[in-house]
Amino acid sequence: MKQNIKLFVIALLGGFVSIIIYNQLIKPEVNVEAESSNSRVEHFPVYTANTKLVAAENLTDFTTAAEATVNSVVHVKNTSVGVQQDPFAELFFGQGYGGRKYERVGTGSGVIISPDGYIITNNHVIENASDIEIVLNNKKKYTAKLIGADKSTDIALVKIDAKDLPFVTFGDSDISKIGEWVLAVGNPYNLTSTVTAGIISAKGRDLEGNNNIESFIQTDAAVNPGNSGGALVNTRGELIGINTAISSQTGSFVGYSFAVPSNIAKRVVEDLMENGSVKRAVLGVTTQAKSDIDGVYISDISKGTGADKAGMKSGDVIKKINSVKIHKFSDLVGQLVAKRPGDEILVTIDRDGVDKVLKVKLSEISELITEAFGIQFNELKSEEKKKIGVSNGVRVTKINNKDLQKLGIRPGYVIVSINNYELNTLTDVEGVKETIKESDNINKLVIINLKGERETFSRGW
Repeated sequence: MKQNIKLFVIALLGGFVSIIIYNQLIKPEVNVEAESSNSRVEHFPVYTANTKLVAAENLTDFTTAAEATVNSVVHVKNTSVGVQQDPFAELFFGQGYGGRKYERVGTGSGVIISPDGYIITNNHVIENASDIEIVLNNKKKYTAKLIGADKSTDIALVKIDAKDLPFVTFGDSDISKIGEWVLAVGNPYNLTSTVTAGIISAKGRDLEGNNNIESFIQTDAAVNPGNSGGALVNTRGELIGINTAISSQTGSFVGYSFAVPSNIAKRVVEDLMENGSVKRAVLGVTTQAKSDIDGVYISDISKGTGADKAGMKSGDVIKKINSVKIHKFSDLVGQLVAKRPGDEILVTIDRDGVDKVLKVKLSEISELITEAFGIQFNELKSEEKKKIGVSNGVRVTKINNKDLQKLGIRPGYVIVSINNYELNTLTDVEGVKETIKESDNINKLVIINLKGERETFSRGW
């Protein structure tokens, strides 16, 4: 009898232990609220190393960003006048005969950035337009006035006469991160505002063949013809970029899209509002590409510039601008384009293995002379361009390149383009210098001589 009692007690204790072990280690946690309301939990579970269910993964919600953006993105229609040349008329009446005029229509997108009708878009969307029409997401149409445009950053600012418009606020593109979710909002194929989602694939991207070297944001959000000038926003609905280009074999989205960072676009727009043009800020350094360096190597310092006054030296490596890390030349350009002449920045340099932080006051690029390919250049003023009948070009102030001297090029000549890269500012010269490493790689040169005549030289001179 006593033996049976002992066995019963042991079995009872064993049962209690089993129940405790089941409740504490085996039984899954239950969402009491969901169970009591007979609802079904649809989230994917997330497990820790001990296999206990500890959390439910929340889905990323794009609705807030979409709602805050779609009505602030507009359709941009530009009309320009083209001339169709008639070779037979030229034969009888001479070259330059007027030809037949016709209208060309282009479309794109724009982003409302103020309630009183300021709209940002791409320069290439409205370039050479005689008329600009804006269509809001509610189908209302307005005629827009061009406030200003900047070709090198591909940013333009237009304005419509309207009030209390929905608008997008600028975010800080510097703090956006690779892998962050973004939305691209635009008007592809003349549709009303269309939203696509993706992630930031890269930052500080320099597009091959783009002599106006920029620091593009690269995403895998679907961007198609008509999206140019549209908004790239984060999940909070803040504007972090202006969609500008796509990488595609077909002309439609297959791969990646690229956006001008909002910090660059914002600075350009502020200049266009205040001055109608954009002032360029520079450190005053000449850089050299070095594949084994994380940063930007300085090969020379321009005298009298902010870099010179701050004590920067040849051989220094730029590692940071303020708190932003600089890995390559396009990172540096992206930071400088977002600044104004006279701004003070903190530059972290590596000098012989030791980090130093220098305060540099940025200079204005039009006040400087840039050297490349044995030529010193300075910028042309608007009235000088009109006088010689060119829309772009930079002036030769000094030349030491013997090959080009043999062509008759001397101070006073205007160089319009190098290897089909148009030159308009000293920033363009710096961009070409990075693209074309040696003067021996110059295959085509378009110049205006001292008589005002245009000449073209091709390799084999």
